[in-house]
Amino acid sequence: MKTVNMHDAKTHLSRLVEEAVAGEEIVIARAGTPLVRLVAVRAAAGPRPLGALAGKVTERKDAWDPDADLEAAFYGGELEPSRVKRVAEPRPKATRTTARKKK
Repeated sequence: MKTVNMHDAKTHLSRLVEEAVAGEEIVIARAGTPLVRLVAVRAAAGPRPLGALAGKVTERKDAWDPDADLEAAFYGGELEPSRVKRVAEPRPKATRTTARKKK
């Protein structure tokens, strides 16, 4: 493990990065106190293969059947809510107020 001070690290950063890529561990210090470690990043493993859980996960036959408790919670017990024809209420007529006083 190699220790360099902050000033030298700024001056020789390219060289230190090359050494880190080669496998050497470099510690950057300020006034003799270690602050950070400069190490190479590992290469990505690549894309994950599809179908890793194929055949290992199953669902029950009734997984998509309606749940009576859930239907009751949402619709008040009915399987599907009845269609209600909604009629818009007429808007109340606006009354104008004037700033003038009538004589």
